[in-house]
Amino acid sequence: MSDSMPASPLDLPAIRAAARLLEQGELVAFPTETVYGLGADAEDPQAVAKIYAAKGRPSNHPVIVHLPPGVDPGYWASAIPGQALALIGAFWPGPLTLILKRAPNIPDAVAGGQDTIGLRCPSHPVAQALLREFRGGKGGVAAPSANRFGHVSPTTAQHVRDEFGVAPDSPLACVLDGGQSEVGIESTILDLSRIATHGPVLLRPGQVDALQIAAVIGSVPALPDAAAPRASGTLEAHYAPHTPVALVEADVLHDTLQKLSAHKRRAAVMRRSVPLLQEAAHQLHMPDAAADYAHALYAALRTLDQARDDIILVEAPPTGAEWQGINDRLRRAAHDSSGVLARLLAGQPSAV
Repeated sequence: MSDSMPASPLDLPAIRAAARLLEQGELVAFPTETVYGLGADAEDPQAVAKIYAAKGRPSNHPVIVHLPPGVDPGYWASAIPGQALALIGAFWPGPLTLILKRAPNIPDAVAGGQDTIGLRCPSHPVAQALLREFRGGKGGVAAPSANRFGHVSPTTAQHVRDEFGVAPDSPLACVLDGGQSEVGIESTILDLSRIATHGPVLLRPGQVDALQIAAVIGSVPALPDAAAPRASGTLEAHYAPHTPVALVEADVLHDTLQKLSAHKRRAAVMRRSVPLLQEAAHQLHMPDAAADYAHALYAALRTLDQARDDIILVEAPPTGAEWQGINDRLRRAAHDSSGVLARLLAGQPSAV
């Protein structure tokens, strides 16, 4: 089987072939509107184990199950609260994952050993066609982002191939190519498994923001607490390129670059509002609108990472509700780089 299988809503032979591979326990990367997913049969623990092995993902870190449009989530969850039904009606298909109590018939492999499960219905036409074809539209596909654990998520098929290689050396049986992901950051994750004690809890922000959720259910979801279920992409360090990342306020970005240049340090820059920066070794201008910025974010990080400069400086984005998901991803991408910028500005090595 070819490693790459270009697909469109009309490329049904490629989609059917990919569905058969999933049914045989193989891994298939496929596009969603958020990022590309690394898919396996959610009810096949051995297939799900292949996801964890390919990504290098901790076995207690759950994955999200993707469902076809119109499927009954009651097969996967032991209870569907009224708030969940309202949100499904408002946002499915779309970039919203709901954490619910897992039904006893569902293997715990997709849940990282927890009694909860993450469910969503993607809106990308290739993903929907694949899910309708897989097990006659009655199955679910477990699919975290199609990248090594903790790395920058892929928003194109080429990103997936860059991450995992090509056949016969890749752990993936095939990659369905559906163009660049429209949203560009992962889905919002909302915990509804503890409504009686904690109410709705926003575990990971995304394109569907807290105010949009509140408009449907009548209350703003709470922030994560210590007892919240583990969920995809919520570790402090995540979404990180190999090059260290630092967020810098716009008014000090130019001065920061000058100081780095004085120490003969090379910096790549993602800028949004500041003009062209002559001191930057490499730079990308990011869009003004939050939705466009999110769409471009991961591709920009990957492009600047390839430059292999000493550090990637990101002009800190705005802090409005629509920017919450972007700020979350950038904060996690920069987490393991804490202190690197200060050392470089002091003329010290980037690592100690």
